[in-house]
Amino acid sequence: MTQPNPLKVIDHSVSGEEFTLVENQEFGFLETIPKPGPSKLPDYYESKDYISHTDSNRNLFEIAYHLVRRITLKRKLELINNYGSEGKILLDIGCGTGDFLKLAKSSDWYGYGIEPNVHARELANKKTNDGVFDTDELYKFKEHRFDVITLWHVLEHLPDLENQIETYKKLLKPNGTLIVAVPNHKSYDAEYYQEFWAAYDVPRHLWHFSKTSMSKLLSKHLLKIVDVKPMTFDAYYVSLLSEKYKNGKMKLIKGFLTGWKSNRKAKFSNESSSLIFVIKNE
Repeated sequence: MTQPNPLKVIDHSVSGEEFTLVENQEFGFLETIPKPGPSKLPDYYESKDYISHTDSNRNLFEIAYHLVRRITLKRKLELINNYGSEGKILLDIGCGTGDFLKLAKSSDWYGYGIEPNVHARELANKKTNDGVFDTDELYKFKEHRFDVITLWHVLEHLPDLENQIETYKKLLKPNGTLIVAVPNHKSYDAEYYQEFWAAYDVPRHLWHFSKTSMSKLLSKHLLKIVDVKPMTFDAYYVSLLSEKYKNGKMKLIKGFLTGWKSNRKAKFSNESSSLIFVIKNE
């Protein structure tokens, strides 16, 4: 099954507007067109259903989300512990409500976060002793400050993509590690749901990556992928939301089966619904 190019995708969660996904000629990732301007983009995040900006448990889906998040947070901590042997200073970009940062700080990491959303940042600061800052405060940190910088489903949101990558590279210590998790539009669930694939999440997601396009982008900035890991829970979460977008309601059995099938196929193709890239300087 192949994706049409360009693909027309609707913003199902906020505006109902239609956007087009066009392949970038230099790197091969898909771009959301048109991209909202800086003054307009925050409007697309103003939804009580934007789950990463809230700690609410209003329904079974949100309760399940937060239960699963506890498991994934522990896995993330185990991952960064593999790369903090020489020091334990962490910067979590787009830290949301601060749960990962809180867990890291409780495990002897010196942690800081960046979060542009005011409400999420307020929640995060209550959990981290005011260790979370707005985006424009990123430049207060000295170069070569951090052992690990993490972006958990954040890179796809950043308008100034290449400049941001250069900034993170400068903030890392010479042997530091950049960890980036993004949706993978080459996964089975992406190809199955096509324009209804929830992880396109236009226009909040401005870029849509694959392993090849991520490698090309990072190589330009003299960064090298040293490991790629799956995020298996994402296949279920994304498939459930995709069922809702496609059929008007969340078909639990169908969504879980598609998520399971996506993970099963990924064992052979290594094309999981979402991928974690572990990155070092070349």
